[in-house]
Amino acid sequence: MGGTPQLQGEYDYIVCAGGTSGCVVAARLAEDGNARILLLEAGPDGKDNENIKMVGGWSKNFDAETDWNLITSPMDGKFLGGCSGVNGTLCIRGCKQDYDDWKLPGWSGEVMFAYMRKSETFHSKPWFNADKSAHGYEGPLHIEPHDLAPISRLMLLSMESKGLPLVHDMFSTGETANGCGHAPRTHHKGIRSLGQTFVEVVGKSGEKRTMSARKEIIISGGSYCSPNVLRRSGIDPKAELDALGINCLVDLPGVGKNLLDHLIVFTFYECTKDGLTDDHFVYHDDAAIEAYRLYKESKTGVLSTFPFGAFAFARLDDRLKDEPLWQEAKKKVQDGRDLMGLTPAQPHIEFFTTELYGGPKQYTDYTIDKKHAFAMITELFSPHSKGIVSLKSADPFENPIVDCNYLANPLDLLVLSEGVRYGNEIVMQGQGTKDEATTCYHAAGSCKMGQPDDLMAVLDATLNVRGTKSLRVADCSVMPKLRGGHTQMPAYGTGEKAADLIEADVNTVKT
Repeated sequence: MGGTPQLQGEYDYIVCAGGTSGCVVAARLAEDGNARILLLEAGPDGKDNENIKMVGGWSKNFDAETDWNLITSPMDGKFLGGCSGVNGTLCIRGCKQDYDDWKLPGWSGEVMFAYMRKSETFHSKPWFNADKSAHGYEGPLHIEPHDLAPISRLMLLSMESKGLPLVHDMFSTGETANGCGHAPRTHHKGIRSLGQTFVEVVGKSGEKRTMSARKEIIISGGSYCSPNVLRRSGIDPKAELDALGINCLVDLPGVGKNLLDHLIVFTFYECTKDGLTDDHFVYHDDAAIEAYRLYKESKTGVLSTFPFGAFAFARLDDRLKDEPLWQEAKKKVQDGRDLMGLTPAQPHIEFFTTELYGGPKQYTDYTIDKKHAFAMITELFSPHSKGIVSLKSADPFENPIVDCNYLANPLDLLVLSEGVRYGNEIVMQGQGTKDEATTCYHAAGSCKMGQPDDLMAVLDATLNVRGTKSLRVADCSVMPKLRGGHTQMPAYGTGEKAADLIEADVNTVKT
């Protein structure tokens, strides 16, 4: 954090942006008691913001000083801890093949899953069939499974009856491409665990200071902000920088390109019976007052957790095989992969359900007349469509221009729409529920790693910015491909990996 008398002019490492990965990098580097590290964050520290630690308050941080307010894109966290304080707390790591597909040394699925385990302390529950080998027990992130509402238990039955076998801990093992299960969450005993947990706040002010790094600078602003830190530093295609009056130091055409995201569709259903959903715990009569009292007094109740319930990964091969577009595109498939570039070990879509009414901004729109509702959410994995993050001006206070380019590729639309159809069948025809019945904020890839012959790669496999020395990027923007899963745990894993890469280079210099 910037601007107190304790700040010095020179540090060993400067970490630009205290987001999920940045906090991890700073904390791990600080384990060397002799290293001097400065972590810079544009937003507030958030320590007094109840809506950060209280999981149910997550969407109250949107459209506020804790939000970058990028109106053409999803909302990212603007405070110490970044998106780890506004996300859904979900620990869905994807499949190991997702990371193998990067084809970069040191970034395999086995390696990334090990780094994700390093960040966690897992707390199981008696009813949860945990795969103990898939979890860590000594990290700063406290993670636990979620106790389901009645509607979610019914949804798991429906998912099973429609071809998605139940595997309790599938979202931690990375080995199931078609099944349903429970998604652990980054909260414990009613309190959110986030990237902020890794670091201690020094201070803040609006004072301008100039600081330098003796060893390295690490940029960790996320997929929307990291590209523009590079651009304003003179790292971008020369023609684009010339147009903005910025001197080009390194001509890198891939900066801000390859923007990837997971798109989701909400489909809402009204329940015919009371008590299946959790709406009555927050929406009906004075329930919201009681919910807040419960949280304040005991850190329990509906506000102590996130209202997502049942989860599933699904392959759609049989459902898509007769589609004309799928058949036509299949002629171009190589290497035993399908039209989305996936192996049979990777899902096409994810399903997850809500346990009460609510969309991207929770507890803003209420159900009326004491009704009960929930949503089936369908998420597209491995999208072909790519967007761009570009610079509006040289002014560092100007937000970037974000063009997500969602569904530009017709295959993305085909797979997502078929997924929505499948999800509706699960709800309306599934054994558990047949009688009861926007983006996912996963931006990635805008400063991607790549092989030496990849002209659009911004970074090498050690996260170094090409054409520079002692400058790295560490956040989800480094991901060359966005396959399955959610980005929270990969962000932590990337931070852990980055710290080890930096320390390895330092030790090499010493020897």
